[in-house]
Amino acid sequence: MLESAVDAIITIDERGIIASVNPAAARLFGYPAEDFIGRNVNFLMPEPYHSAHDSYIANYRRTGARKIIGIGREVTGRRQDGSTFPMHLAVSEFEMDGGVHFTGIIHDLSAQKATEQALRQAQKMEAMGQLTGGIAHDFNNLLTVIIGNLEMLEARLTTTAQRELATEALEAADLGARLTARLLAFARRSHLEPEIVNLNDFVLGLTEMLHRTMGPTIALSNALTPRLWPTRIDPSQVESAIVNLAVNARDAMPDGGRLSIETGNVSVDAPMAEDIEGLPPGDYVRLSVADTGEGMPPDVRERAFEPFFTTKEPGRGTGLGLSMIYGFAKQSGGHATIYSEPGRGTRVNIYLPRHGEAVAAPDLPEDAGPAVTGRTVLVVEDDPRVRRLTVNRLEALGYGTLVAADAHEALALLEADAGGVDLVFTDLVMPGGISGYELARRVASDWPGLPVLLTSGYADELVRRDADAIAHLKVLGKPYRQADLAHAIAEALEAAK
Repeated sequence: MLESAVDAIITIDERGIIASVNPAAARLFGYPAEDFIGRNVNFLMPEPYHSAHDSYIANYRRTGARKIIGIGREVTGRRQDGSTFPMHLAVSEFEMDGGVHFTGIIHDLSAQKATEQALRQAQKMEAMGQLTGGIAHDFNNLLTVIIGNLEMLEARLTTTAQRELATEALEAADLGARLTARLLAFARRSHLEPEIVNLNDFVLGLTEMLHRTMGPTIALSNALTPRLWPTRIDPSQVESAIVNLAVNARDAMPDGGRLSIETGNVSVDAPMAEDIEGLPPGDYVRLSVADTGEGMPPDVRERAFEPFFTTKEPGRGTGLGLSMIYGFAKQSGGHATIYSEPGRGTRVNIYLPRHGEAVAAPDLPEDAGPAVTGRTVLVVEDDPRVRRLTVNRLEALGYGTLVAADAHEALALLEADAGGVDLVFTDLVMPGGISGYELARRVASDWPGLPVLLTSGYADELVRRDADAIAHLKVLGKPYRQADLAHAIAEALEAAK
């Protein structure tokens, strides 16, 4: 029962010393099972619980006051790599050989908390949409009255000074109307006039204007997919979205940089839909705008789509540009996402439904390739959910897998047995001070025959400045389908022959 239990189970004595653990505990905390035995259980806890744990037991033994024992509560655990995670801890007490012992049953709450956070975010955005939509609607009624009366008044004015006052008031009212239009776009209550369009035409049509807007210090490039699927959307909203994203990118690159606009056909399957929360499986056209600018910290990225949220100084932004894009994408039946890291730039993806008879994407496409045996892929990914998904996908393709949470673990595995690895599949941006690019460079230097495949949520433009330093280095953009993964790995293995 202990060996097969899904939850982690740990027993300790009355001093807090670990007597036994099950395999689930070793997997959850990231330590070999033998590293637990004989250690105080407080090494699995972050502060302040780490320092206070022994006093908890002593207080219970002295007073009998129960805080967790027989009750259970939500606490925080600490893994071997120093990361923390939410968990539910239920503790029971038993006597054996004349001594008191405690059993802790630990359930990882990470997935549950992530789901709850996604639900809260969706509910918050929906509530904000309802609020701002109602306010914008009321303000538009007020502005209609203001603008109409100002126009009538202007026709009756007799002096130049009077007309100048009326003109300035009308311009301010027009600005208010534009702001409310953006609020309505966020609230998904805009009046859309959709047409069947090819996004490539809009990108090409705006390129010359964007060149002038960006200035000489910013290099603009397009990566447009031939035979792009049509989509049915409001053309004016697409143009506004591209311009808004380009202006945001320019402001994020005060010293210059690169701006890349990409289009692509994307078939979203069930695993990919989990990565893109809020987007059901199906066929989409993806419009991506990526820059090499300052990037966003996580707290800013999480709020980027909220109306009126801006990091720009007063007078330089309303905080409605990204919220308008988000609302337009959702109202059009699609979704918008942001990938960003401080110092690594930002990529905004807009997913718009393919027009026409869309074929539902199967979980495992027929063109995913035949099963492959005898090849082992080392997966280097810091996000445990992505790591698990990648391993499942690779094993479904017939590959064996080894896993590492960062480049340090990957290098240790390679130094122990590089001959047992046929390909290194690594994320580009990782903690620990060694990026995926730097890992690839180490592999090329120390194991020159071993191919490396990078994956990233950023546009290829953002990593090309580093990737060009290594021949045949390819980047698989996130999110990707199973067929894309199979093709990229097969291509990387073939190129290494």
